[in-house]
Amino acid sequence: MKQLDERLINIVPSERQVMLQKTEFYAFFHFTVNTFTGTEWGYGTESPEIFNPDQMDAEQWIQAIKAAGMKGAILTCKHHDGFCLWPSKYTNHSVKYSPYGNGNGDIVKEVSDACKKAGLKFGIYLSPWDRNQETYGQGQAYDDYFVAQLTELLTGYGDIFSVWFDGACGEGSNGKKQVYDWQRYYDTVRNHMPDACISVSGPDVRWCGNEAGDTRPSEWSVVPADLSVAERIAALSQHADDPSFRQRVISSMEEDLGSRERLAQEQHLIWYPAEVDVSIRPGWFYHPQEDNKVRSLENLMDIYEKSVGGNTTLLLNIPPMPNGLLHEEDVKRLQELGGEIQKRYGKNLTEGAEILVKGQNEWNAVRSVYQDDYETCCHGNGPKAEFKISWKTPQKISAVILKENILKSQRIEAFEILSMRNGSPVSIYKGTTVGYKKIARFPQIESDILIIQILDSRIEPVLSFIGIYE
Repeated sequence: MKQLDERLINIVPSERQVMLQKTEFYAFFHFTVNTFTGTEWGYGTESPEIFNPDQMDAEQWIQAIKAAGMKGAILTCKHHDGFCLWPSKYTNHSVKYSPYGNGNGDIVKEVSDACKKAGLKFGIYLSPWDRNQETYGQGQAYDDYFVAQLTELLTGYGDIFSVWFDGACGEGSNGKKQVYDWQRYYDTVRNHMPDACISVSGPDVRWCGNEAGDTRPSEWSVVPADLSVAERIAALSQHADDPSFRQRVISSMEEDLGSRERLAQEQHLIWYPAEVDVSIRPGWFYHPQEDNKVRSLENLMDIYEKSVGGNTTLLLNIPPMPNGLLHEEDVKRLQELGGEIQKRYGKNLTEGAEILVKGQNEWNAVRSVYQDDYETCCHGNGPKAEFKISWKTPQKISAVILKENILKSQRIEAFEILSMRNGSPVSIYKGTTVGYKKIARFPQIESDILIIQILDSRIEPVLSFIGIYE
């Protein structure tokens, strides 16, 4: 077991992967000709003439997501229909040939500029499947086209934190499918934007397995290397607009990706954290009939706490309307969401607490877990550790946040939180993995002492932060 654990903790994240996990929560904007036709997947035959968001306001989008506490945004610069939201030199199927801005519009620039102005990160989505491009399905000819467009985006809009590819692979206008040259695409990103994460159909971040906001109870970042190719296999990719992809949850067969038992026989392991992508509405693009189907605050908080608080990042889609604005219901919900996150996690009760860690025969004060950073951290003594948090007066408590120093890998396998009642410990929460961040939420208690027990970990736990919240 020790030999396996030593092998597992040698798998650590890259700087770009750490950056993305620290970003935690960011937006997706699905916007293209589909917004004007009412479809989810366009056909590539749509006229650019239909694209005219006459009240376009990218700053409204960015201020709305910033109010929710998001730290970045990813724009669908080109979806499967092949329509480009920037004036690409390589096609007539773009905003340049639409009425918007009298042919001088550039939605990508507007959104990237709005992000910069607000201090948020900007990312791009570029669909490898292009149902409009005549070279699609012709091998290198299409790869040349795709790389040329990718290069335009990587070199024309400043810093990019995420390049988001999906694995959708269907027929083009000529009835043929393309075998994507993924490595060439990755090399292009690394060459022009080396700090950007390549997500989902890429080597840096993996898909959580559904579009319903469902998460695993135990989410591991150290997983078999084979997972990095799954989304790139055409046979496994999405070929049609199937609503079940937005509704399915993780099956039991897929739940265990990184336990000791799962990894014991694996020869090649990688750090490959998960991202949860979900839309605030049933569809990914705007449909007026869904104005009364915006996710509830309760549902969004549940997704947030299980994703951001479950060792994944959260990518929440908010689709703009044809006029170029976000709907007032979406904006309202985002404001509510940001307010609720701040209400629950804005005040850390450890500021007035004493935190002790149990040594061989005594409790010792520990200061290294008060600050949310990797500059200081607390190592356990062997695979277990025990922390005691105490206050001079009883506190109302309903959540605990734990964070590992992931620069030292992901180690914790099991933990338990207890409160003291009448001098006796009472279990209030049992968990498994922690990773970058774990939000342990439970019915509110009132206590002047909490005990956090790390029951099992790989070699030893390395805890970087403890937060206690009302």
